[in-house]
Amino acid sequence: MKEISVDELKEMQDNGEVFQLVDVREPNEFEICSLGGDEIPMSQIMARYQEISKDKKVIVHCKSGKRSANVINALEQNFGYTNLYNLDGGILAWAEEIDPEMDQY
Repeated sequence: MKEISVDELKEMQDNGEVFQLVDVREPNEFEICSLGGDEIPMSQIMARYQEISKDKKVIVHCKSGKRSANVINALEQNFGYTNLYNLDGGILAWAEEIDPEMDQY
């Protein structure tokens, strides 16, 4: 599985690179903190997979990187995705390394 660090994601954002950011946490988690992007909870991913691009880099994240890894495996196996990257450490790593002011849970 391809992974990307929070530093690499921040650099991509700062450089204006084109990519899709997909948050697979649940709605109550989105309310606490968010990196922006598309919110598609893991519980809905199989029904909403068509909202995820196959034409550009897609960064998938959750709280720690475990659910997003499971989502990536499912999407690759079931729908042939080859452009998915797991955010290593998830939103917790982002809060720790990039934005210490971000609410954590």
